[in-house]
Order: sequence, then structure tokens, then C-alpha cells
Amino acid sequence: MSQPPRLRVSHLAKSFDGRRVVDDVSLSVMPGQVTCLLGPSGCGKSTTLRIIAGVDAPDAGKIEVDGALICDADRSVPPEDRSIGLMFQDFALFPHLTVARNVAFGLARGAGVAARVEELLAKVDLPGYADRYPHELSGGEQQRVALARALAPQPRILLMDEPFSGLDDRLRDEIRDQTLDVLKAEGTAVLLVTHEPQEAMRMADEIALMRHGRIVQRGAPYNIYNTPVDLEAAFFFSDINVIEGEVHGALTETPFGQFLTPGLADGTRVDICIRPQHLRIDFDRGGRGPHPTPSEGTAARGTVQRARFMGSESLVEFRMDHDATILTAKVPSVFLPKPGTPLWLMLRRDRCFVFPRTA
Repeated sequence: MSQPPRLRVSHLAKSFDGRRVVDDVSLSVMPGQVTCLLGPSGCGKSTTLRIIAGVDAPDAGKIEVDGALICDADRSVPPEDRSIGLMFQDFALFPHLTVARNVAFGLARGAGVAARVEELLAKVDLPGYADRYPHELSGGEQQRVALARALAPQPRILLMDEPFSGLDDRLRDEIRDQTLDVLKAEGTAVLLVTHEPQEAMRMADEIALMRHGRIVQRGAPYNIYNTPVDLEAAFFFSDINVIEGEVHGALTETPFGQFLTPGLADGTRVDICIRPQHLRIDFDRGGRGPHPTPSEGTAARGTVQRARFMGSESLVEFRMDHDATILTAKVPSVFLPKPGTPLWLMLRRDRCFVFPRTA
């Protein structure tokens, strides 16, 4: 018999003042798995988390933990009895309590409390911090204390709502990695809410992309990045170049050659999308035009508008000769051609996405 998900959410819905905020959301998280609920601000991520935690009641749908019903539209297990931990954006540490007492706050008194606190402080790399107070800690240290406190009662599920947003960029990556190590060691099922694609890619085993209250795509980070469901999903994960075209005989003609577009009716307008790192510049042939490989198709010429060095790569913007659109190429290391320089561009055709135009 297969193991049920640690957390299963089925057809969850919630409205406020007649506006549907969470709309038919379904997802599952296995023990030890990190699932990221990813989407822009206001898409319903935090409301979904609040319903799972028991802070808000759903209008429809149900929630199960290890196969047992804990919530539906008619009944609800109290939040304190759900074995679900919470980790907030602002850490919410008690300023008048020491680190040890903060971590132990949710534990029943007993002989094992001190040992559990000591174990968790070691796991979050804060041994010797037990007697300090929150105001004596850095932001990263406070975040690790908050993680230890959330894990202290050994919840079956941990809900994390933008827990790293208050940290500076350099510290954030280090804390994310430390947090992930601790969560995996504890075997906790984690549902993480974030609006940052890079955070989701870095931490999640599965990403659920949310928009306007609905989950529009689910999958492993690699798959969801490389097979976006639509143009908006592709744009959410990175910058995208868009080349417009029209289908005729299951083909779309572009300055970069023909693209197969089967299943679309003649006259359908399409967007052919490619990320800047997959747009290749021909450095050697000047205005004579390159000889592309079959995977790159036909070359098209553009004129450099701007080139910027970003540290490990350069971004070069081109105004294309065929229709004056702007395309951006990402080049490893330093490449800063002068504005006005004509160069030939080729596409990684196997990295292009084709979507019917919606407007």
C-alpha cells in the first residue's frame, strides 16, 4: 500500500468580499519534501497557507494530514492540534525571552526540553547562544532561531511564509542552504511561500506556480523552468525575448527561419520566445553572415544599442534589422561592442517556446 502524502490539499477555495482569492487549489507534499508555492504578490499564496494553518476557514475543499481529514467547509481541527508549524516573514521572536526559551516556547515542560533545545541550536549552527536575547543577534541568527523554534515540537508539516525576505542578498543564500539542510535532516514536509523564482529553484523539490488564485503549473524546478505552460510563466522565471509570427501550413516564418507550429490553425498569431542566454552572437563574420548549425536555423542581423557588463556576464541589446524589435543576448564574461555595431544573431531552436498570442 502506497504511503499517503503528508499534506494533501484538495480543491481549496476562499473568497473575501465577493472576490475569489483562492480558486480550486490542489497540491500534495510528501514527508521530507519541500514544495514551493510561487507567484506574484496578491496571487493567493499566503491565504492558502493561512487556511492550511487553520487561521482562515475555507469556503470549499478539504485538507488532509497523513490521510486524516483536518479541515473542510463544515469542520476544522483547531490549529494547535494539526501538528503544523509556522515560520513567519518577520521571525516573530519574543524579545523578552532568551534564545533557549524562544526555542522551547512550544514544548511541554519535561526532562527532554533542554536536550531538544540544545540539539536544535546545534543543527542551526548556534551552539552557545542559549542565553542570548533576540536583540543581540543578527538577522540571519534570528532567522535560525525562528527555524529552531518552529521545528522544536517536531511538526509533521512546516509552513514558511517568505521567511528569507528580510535578509540581505549575500546572507540570504547562505541561510537558505543551511535551512534546507536542517529541514531535510528533520524529515519535515515543507510548504514554502515565495514570490522569488530563484528562491523556489534553489530550495524546492516541486514548484506550484500560482496566478490569480489558481495553480497554473506544477512540477520539478528543471521541468517547470524549461517547459513553461504559457508566456506569462516563462516571463516569471527570467527575461524573455519575443519574436512574433503567424502560422501557415503548420509552419511559422521568421527572420531566423521556419518554426514548426503543429496543431495551430492557419492565421494564428504566435509568440516565439527565447531566453537571452540562448541567443547566440556571431563574433567572427562581420556583415557576411554566419553558417549556422541545423539546430540554430537562419541567422538574422541586428545593430547594437547598448552593452552592459554585469560581473560574470554581459548583456547586449540589439535592434533587429527586419522589424526594429529589441532583442537581448547574454554573453559569458566581458563583451562590450560599441553602439551601432552590426552583428549576426542565431537562436538555440531547441530552447525556444512557441505560444499562441492571447492579445
